[in-house]
Amino acid sequence: MQLSPARQIVIALLALVFVGLQARLWFGEGSLRHVATLEKEVATLKQSNAKLNERNRLMAADVKDLKQGTEAVEEIARKDLGMIRDGESFFLILEQPRGGE
Repeated sequence: MQLSPARQIVIALLALVFVGLQARLWFGEGSLRHVATLEKEVATLKQSNAKLNERNRLMAADVKDLKQGTEAVEEIARKDLGMIRDGESFFLILEQPRGGE
């Protein structure tokens, strides 16, 4: 069976369109590979956001403690600044350096 030249041209154009669409599906922007890469990026960013949200939650709790109570302020004063209350005794115990003596 012989195809007319017009049908041959139509079939050739359809084949080219099909190949072009396949190439875009596999290699172009929006391709399966590109979508998989973007999904990996989204998963990584979601994980990073979850860590940052947890850090923000802890920081908000610290801010709330500092605003509402004196225990957090007192803890920071004792730990970071070495402060003590009136009537308390402070003992500093120095250890001997290891080795050379």
